[in-house]
Amino acid sequence: MPRVLAPAAALVALGVALAACAPEPADERVGVEVAAAPPADAIAVVGGDVDTAIADALGALPEIIDADLEETGVPGLAVAVVHDGEVIYAEGYGVKTAGGEDAVDAETVFQIASVSKAISSTAVTAAINEGALTWETPVSSLLPDFALADPYVTDNATVADYFSHRSGLATGAGDDLEDLGYERTYVLDHLQLLPLDPFRSTYHYSNYGITVGAEAAAAAVGLPWEDAVDELVYEPLGMTHTSSRYDDFLARENRADIHAFVDGGFEPEFARDPDPQAPAGGVSSNVLDLAVWMNTVLAGGEHDGRQIFDPDALIAATTGEMVSGHPMDNTWRTSLYGYGFNTESAAGGRTVIGHSGGFVLGAATNIRMIPSLDLGIVTLSNGAPYGLPEAVNAQFLDLVQYGEVTRDWVDDYRGAVASLTAPVGDLVDVAPPSDPQPSGAASEYTGTYANDYFGELTVSEAAEGLAVAMGPGKDYVIELAPWDGDVFSFAPTGENAPEGSLSSATFGRGGDGVATLTLDFFDHQGLGTWRR
Repeated sequence: MPRVLAPAAALVALGVALAACAPEPADERVGVEVAAAPPADAIAVVGGDVDTAIADALGALPEIIDADLEETGVPGLAVAVVHDGEVIYAEGYGVKTAGGEDAVDAETVFQIASVSKAISSTAVTAAINEGALTWETPVSSLLPDFALADPYVTDNATVADYFSHRSGLATGAGDDLEDLGYERTYVLDHLQLLPLDPFRSTYHYSNYGITVGAEAAAAAVGLPWEDAVDELVYEPLGMTHTSSRYDDFLARENRADIHAFVDGGFEPEFARDPDPQAPAGGVSSNVLDLAVWMNTVLAGGEHDGRQIFDPDALIAATTGEMVSGHPMDNTWRTSLYGYGFNTESAAGGRTVIGHSGGFVLGAATNIRMIPSLDLGIVTLSNGAPYGLPEAVNAQFLDLVQYGEVTRDWVDDYRGAVASLTAPVGDLVDVAPPSDPQPSGAASEYTGTYANDYFGELTVSEAAEGLAVAMGPGKDYVIELAPWDGDVFSFAPTGENAPEGSLSSATFGRGGDGVATLTLDFFDHQGLGTWRR
């Protein structure tokens, strides 16, 4: 049975029935919870008593989770709920590995993917609390050797700019280098070769933008990032099952395997080492540790009577700085992003903060907190993004706020994240030419090709075409199959290439024969051409 702990002392609801001339009972009208200032006013929870609403929602949660697991096929998940500084629910469901019998429990460690960004943001607030820097500290003052393509951005971009995805780096900047096997130092050194969009006026979600900001904060406290986040967050909060090192995750006996979505089901086919972007996606943890962290965030950065996160810096991190999702209609609410946190307004007017995480290779996570209710929920799962953690959390928070689940959240979120696991590449769903031109002899294409951003690659003859070896150790290997003349096809692999991805490889000829190779999958920023 799930562990349900008695909630802490009730948060007194301040619901006030709207006045009316007709003598209707007050409880039949919408109640407004009046806060200290109008911007914090919100619709009162149904019934007016928060503790009762939470207890009722907790009672429904196990059935919701069981139904969602059955509908989605995700192997396992863990959930924790916090309220008024207490962990009031923590439980595991399903199994750690599909087809196995080892059950998930509340102590099972998961890879939490991009929920790491919110953790890293609070590490910065802890460093700010120690006086090491501010959100507005220029990164150039802490990482003098780091550069972007625009010298003005290099000199002026702050830690806040990188944590709010407004540096001008494109979405996914540097992720392609990580897929090839490059480490953090190489990736950060080569971001200067990427084109930039306008500084501070464009929002582009960037793992390595966050990583730059985190590296600057680590430099401010004089430690490598992994040690810095240990000292700033994990150790003071007693998060003994949390780490920003992949090796630590592998060393955990009680850990969940990741599962990619393959042939319509979840299979444990891959491993995902996110160390190069650890500040953005490399944390592993369990729901009990994350419950402590949520309580600290909800308490304004205080834990066990000690101020860990600077309260003003935490407010800055958890309030909107950039528009992250422009509404499609003027009836929609606007999605905002702070510094490593999503922030939004719920249907009842309450601010909700948190973050989602996902690895295409097999993890999906979500944290949501409602500060006005001193309430938070975290769901960690071991399946590729399918909308499950978001749906579980949304259903629970619906029940708390409105007394009912308002939408088919599983279906809605599944549709919202479907593109994350959809095949990519310019040849997806493209029929091969019916009368292709023959390719040249293998010897015309084989050899070494250079690229300032991606590094060298080698082309060699393979059994049914050509093989391309890329990356620092030439360990990223793709097979090229003839398509049409000097155009070949290949199936990219890695975190950014879901099952079924298919792309083109085009050899360009010059006066002396084949001179270039363009891999379309790697050319989204115009850097995907190698020269012989």
